[in-house]
Amino acid sequence: MADRDRIIVTLGETLAALVEAKKYTTLRDILVTMNATDIAVIFEDLPETKLPLLFRLLPKELAAETFVEMEPEAQELLIQGFSDNELKEVVDELYVDDAVDLVEEMPANVVKRILKQADPEMRKMINEILKYPEDSAGSIMTTEYVSLRPIMTAEEAIKRIRRTGVDKETIYTCYVTDNNRKLVGMVTLRTLLLAEEDDRVEDIMEDNVISVSTLEDQESVVQMMAKYDWAAIPVVDQETRLVGIVTIDDAIDVLQEETTEDFELLAGMTPSDKPYLRTGVFETWKSRVPWLLILMLSATLTSMVLTGFESSLAACSALIAFIPMLTGTGGNSGTQSSVAVIRALSLGEVEFTDTVRVIWKEIRVGVLCGVTLAACNFVKLLVVDRMLLGNEGVTPLVAGVICLTMVLTVLCAKTVGCVLPLLAEKIHLDPAVMASPFISTVVDVTTLLLYFQVAKLMLGI
Repeated sequence: MADRDRIIVTLGETLAALVEAKKYTTLRDILVTMNATDIAVIFEDLPETKLPLLFRLLPKELAAETFVEMEPEAQELLIQGFSDNELKEVVDELYVDDAVDLVEEMPANVVKRILKQADPEMRKMINEILKYPEDSAGSIMTTEYVSLRPIMTAEEAIKRIRRTGVDKETIYTCYVTDNNRKLVGMVTLRTLLLAEEDDRVEDIMEDNVISVSTLEDQESVVQMMAKYDWAAIPVVDQETRLVGIVTIDDAIDVLQEETTEDFELLAGMTPSDKPYLRTGVFETWKSRVPWLLILMLSATLTSMVLTGFESSLAACSALIAFIPMLTGTGGNSGTQSSVAVIRALSLGEVEFTDTVRVIWKEIRVGVLCGVTLAACNFVKLLVVDRMLLGNEGVTPLVAGVICLTMVLTVLCAKTVGCVLPLLAEKIHLDPAVMASPFISTVVDVTTLLLYFQVAKLMLGI
């Protein structure tokens, strides 16, 4: 991967030098040998003023493929510089799902131009997909698929693929529908090629087809495709009529978006759909500051607990020094459990009905982790803090208070860390909301309450 990146960087430098030297014939000869994705990456680093000229050097099909891979800002810049004929050429080469993505990203005035240059059939398909809810299967599907009839022979099916497949997003999996467009089966190109010419499609197709509805959540669709190792999955309406398919390239895009969103929620930020370097400072501030304010205000609970036990702290000042260690350990323990459960939920490995099993597992893990940490900490307190550092306030009884609190803290943190994401899933919130910052706040308060209650019981303060 690193070698490939270095090659792209070198190519970019070469193309930039050719642009400066106005060697456009040489530029074209190099570009036509490259992958559209790599061209889009290189174009991002070249001067914006040169972008329209370089784009016009590309053959029509390669230009459309490159256009799809470019960032929305670069796409908008090109569209503004396109003539109507140039825009029509690009739009005509786009698959429907790519055209929909383009329309969703562009401002209203640009969208009008795009739709105006699209042919009536393309415009109708775009509008059909746009009516589905965001993040649903209908919103990411394409309507360009190969449809066969059950009574066709293998020979007729292959002829149909040859005749209609050139404009389809995939031809390797074909879907079989009846006269009412109801999905009745699927057949692969491999099966058709290996079948006898007079074999009927209905005899060689798979009739137990798993499909998703147009309103299915896009993340569930991706999970299903990963589960069955499919390159495409059919999308049907409420009457089981085939309306489109979701292909692997769109599934990967969804997976990347969902993973990025989960990471941002885990860090306590409002998710953004823009790349990091293309997100403005003010926009980044808006996505981060609300969470920081909420977490800052929630820390008031910690202050209230400390204030409530001020007299206890005064009676045994040695306890104060170990508060950060206990709260930090609790937060780390809770984060471990929450991240594991959030990931399991996103992969479909765990559901709300597994709550009891998850809690029981985390309780056992919590006890083992807590006892291990407490045992090590007890030795450390007496050897390092008391003997080597000369802290006379760390008596064996005080060390016992700290270590018992450690066990209880880890146990509670593990339980809280696994329960909160499950509850979020139950009430249809993103489990990632119950992530590290939020759990740490809850665990901090719980840890302090446990610490002072144990100290009162064992030390009588």
